[in-house]
Amino acid sequence: MSRWKPPRPKSSPYITPEGFKQLEQELRSLWDRRKGVVSALSDAAAEGDRSENAEYIYRKKELRGIDARIHFLQKRLAVLNIVADKPSDQERIFFAAWVQLLTDEETMVLYRIVGGDEFEQNKCYISVDSPLAQQLLKKTFDEVVRLKIGGKFLTYTVLDIQYGAKFIADE
Repeated sequence: MSRWKPPRPKSSPYITPEGFKQLEQELRSLWDRRKGVVSALSDAAAEGDRSENAEYIYRKKELRGIDARIHFLQKRLAVLNIVADKPSDQERIFFAAWVQLLTDEETMVLYRIVGGDEFEQNKCYISVDSPLAQQLLKKTFDEVVRLKIGGKFLTYTVLDIQYGAKFIADE
């Protein structure tokens, strides 16, 4: 039995400036963490028999994981396009927009449309590649979006659209 995994679907190469900085910071911290792991691995290797040395085996596995993530980040950061400018038409939903929606259950939800590499950073972030974001793109105020998920239809009404690092609620 193999450990082959299908490749992840390609995500859009767009990212917000905040998301790009966070990925760069993660890369720097991985390099720092790698130094400590290499040192611990060297100490564990000096203890003798490596075949039954749990510390050595653990550190090798940890180093492989760190190296894989570093390799991925280095390749990914090189191809990402930072979207820093606000669109000329801020009445429509585009990348990096904060969108306040009213669900069919009369509850308000808030989402920001971001790149596939940063949507896990905040529970309000959704990937531009997600079905909801795809339906929302280019919509404007009071437009209704209907989405079918798992045999169930969800309806959202656009209440507010804002651009910037944070959503500013009306008081």
